[in-house]
Amino acid sequence: MTGQLAHHQYEQALAALDAESSPIEKVEMLMEIAMGLQMKPKNLQQLFDAVALYERAVELCPTEENLLKARIRARRATALQVIPGESTEYLEAAQLELLEALKELESAGIAEEVAEIQMNLGLIAQSLFPFGKARITEAIDWYQKALRVFNRENYAAEYAILHNNLATAFLSIPASDERAKIREALAVQSFESALEVITIEDNPSEYAMLQNNLGNALQYVSSSHALENNLRALAAYDQALRVRTERTTPLLYATTIANKANCLCNFGEREKLEEALELCRSAHKIFISQEQGNVQVLVDRIAEIEADLELSTTKMEDPKTPANNHEFGTDRAK
Repeated sequence: MTGQLAHHQYEQALAALDAESSPIEKVEMLMEIAMGLQMKPKNLQQLFDAVALYERAVELCPTEENLLKARIRARRATALQVIPGESTEYLEAAQLELLEALKELESAGIAEEVAEIQMNLGLIAQSLFPFGKARITEAIDWYQKALRVFNRENYAAEYAILHNNLATAFLSIPASDERAKIREALAVQSFESALEVITIEDNPSEYAMLQNNLGNALQYVSSSHALENNLRALAAYDQALRVRTERTTPLLYATTIANKANCLCNFGEREKLEEALELCRSAHKIFISQEQGNVQVLVDRIAEIEADLELSTTKMEDPKTPANNHEFGTDRAK
């Protein structure tokens, strides 16, 4: 019913174009309806309708209204950006729209508009990276530019999102050169920066995501303080688990306890291995029940831990190079 109502609004918007309104009024009406469809879409068609309305608004925009046209294109890009698909078609279309909008907004728009476009260009570049359609350094550059405006004092939410995504981008670069340690340290620093402005009371889900991500970064970072980092990682996972529970968020809970299990294995102590085994079994059970997750990875991990326990390994393993660890979830914010 909701989808039919939204599509009716779309059809009404097009029909209203014949009314005796000024071009600017028509453009503003189309934008308002498109944004309403885009904000909480109930189905995929609503996103396509929003994209079509933005496109019609661009066509109706008076020639001299370049700034307004750029703002419409930026909005259209955000709708294209969230359309799911196996190809990169919509992401690349969104990227082109944002780049075109940026040309005008950099000269005539306000700083926040420019920074929002830069943040979205970073997200798109990061999404295109696995497909070989962008370099991860492009995403890093866009995020760093956006941080010049979205600072900690005035834009806490955007600041946190940017630092989370910047950290995950740093960690996406293969550790194949001498700068890998620096990037890992920068990733940890970025997660910690985000947590300076995100609290469990005000933003519990974001807080848990950041703590989970920080734990992942800490346990895999190359450092002479490996033991300290692993202890800090365990503390971060425990903070995430204050929010992520088996009852309220089973998959996120399973992801975090699987990550915590990996970290416990780094110590090589029998007691911690036993705890890790129980956590892996719990995560495996949840993933099976939800028909999601890295089930085979967990099966392999459980077998590895059981083998270690059979050998009664009590000697401390070198935590700087954890063997066969698998990261189960570092989340990118949007």
